[in-house]
Amino acid sequence: MRTVAVVGASLAGLSAARSLRGRGYDGRLVVIGDETHRPYDRPPLSKEFLAGTLGEADLSLEADDEDLRAEWLLGARATGLDRARRAVRLADGREVRTEGLVIATGAAARTLPGTEGLAGVHSLRTLDDARALRDELAIGGRLVVIGGGFIGAEVASTARALGLEVTVVEVAPTPLAAPLGATMGGLVSALHADHGVRLLCGVGVKGIGGESRVDAVHLEDGRSIPADIVVVGVGARPCVEWLEGSGLALDNGVTCGADGRTGLAGVVAVGDCANWYDPRAGAHRRVEHWTGARERPDAAVATLLAGGAVEPGVPRPPYFWSDQYGVKIQFAGHAGGADSVTVEEGSPDGRDVLAVYRRAGRPVAVLGMNQPRSFTRWRKQLGAPPRQS
Repeated sequence: MRTVAVVGASLAGLSAARSLRGRGYDGRLVVIGDETHRPYDRPPLSKEFLAGTLGEADLSLEADDEDLRAEWLLGARATGLDRARRAVRLADGREVRTEGLVIATGAAARTLPGTEGLAGVHSLRTLDDARALRDELAIGGRLVVIGGGFIGAEVASTARALGLEVTVVEVAPTPLAAPLGATMGGLVSALHADHGVRLLCGVGVKGIGGESRVDAVHLEDGRSIPADIVVVGVGARPCVEWLEGSGLALDNGVTCGADGRTGLAGVVAVGDCANWYDPRAGAHRRVEHWTGARERPDAAVATLLAGGAVEPGVPRPPYFWSDQYGVKIQFAGHAGGADSVTVEEGSPDGRDVLAVYRRAGRPVAVLGMNQPRSFTRWRKQLGAPPRQS
C-alpha cells in the first residue's frame, strides 16, 4: 500500500496510525479530522477539565509520536467515499486517494429538537463543547442534566462540587439500567442523592423553556424545573452519514467483523463508529469506551496490512470507568447476558462494592466501586475459557 488514510483524528484514529507505523508500514499516512484540534483525551472533559483542575495542554495524546510521520488534514470533514476511485471526498472540495482506509469518525452527541441557538443549552462531546460549558459553570446557578448516563452523571458530580444546584432528569425508571442492570444501576445512581443532587426518574422532557436563553426544563408530567444551564446527555449517534452509498454495510455504525474488517477490501473501521462482531455474544456491538478506541485498532490494522488474510481473534470484553462524587466506578463485560448478579465484596450502603454478573454460573461482567484490586482480579476472568470438568 502506497497510501493509507485514517479518517478520524481522535484516540481511535491516532491508535490506528500508531499501529500502522508500529507494524512496519512505511508508506504515506494521511490522518483526516473534522476538528481543528490535534488528538486529545476526552474522558477528562466531563471531570478535571470541566472543574478547571486540568488544562488543555494536559489533554494532548501525542507525547510520543515524533516518528508517526503523518500528514494531518485537520478541520477537514469527510463527506463521501468513492469506492471505485478509492477516494475520500472532503467538504472543502479536496479528495484523498488511498489504497487502505481506516474509518474512525467516532460519534456525535444527540441533541433535543428546538434547542438550536438557545443560550445555556449544552452537549458535551468535544473540547469546544467543554470550553463553553466550563465557562458557564464557573458563573454558577441552577443546572439541569437531561440524561442519567455516565457523561450526565459525571457532569452532575463536577457541577455539584463547584457549588451548583443540580437536578438530573432520566426518562428510564432506573438510570444506568442498560449498561449495569436495574439493581446495580440503582446503586450507582444513588450517589446523586448522597451528595444533594435531585434525581427525577421515569419522566421525559417535553421541551426547553426560554426566549434567547434557557430558563426552564418542562417535563412530560407537567412539572417545570427552573434552569440557568442545561446539559443534554441523551447518548450519541455514530458519524457514518458520509458513507451512505459507499457500498459499506451500515447498521448502528459500520458493520464489521471481530477485527474491524468490513465488506470492502482494504477498509476497516474502529472506535465509536464501528459495530464490531462479538463472537462471545454471537452479535454485533458498538463500543463507545476509551479502552476500545485504544486497543482494538491494532487488530484492525493487522488485518488491513495482511489484506484480510489473518484470522480474526476475539475482542477483549469492553471496559470503562467513571469518577463520580469521589467514587471510582469500574465496569467490564456485558451485563445484558447475565442471569444473576451478586455482591462479592464491600457494602452497598458504603458505596464500596464489588459485584459479579454471571450467566449459567460463569462470570460475564464485573462492577467495582472503590474496589480497584478486586475488580482487576475479577476482570481477568472475563472471557477466559471454561474449566474442563
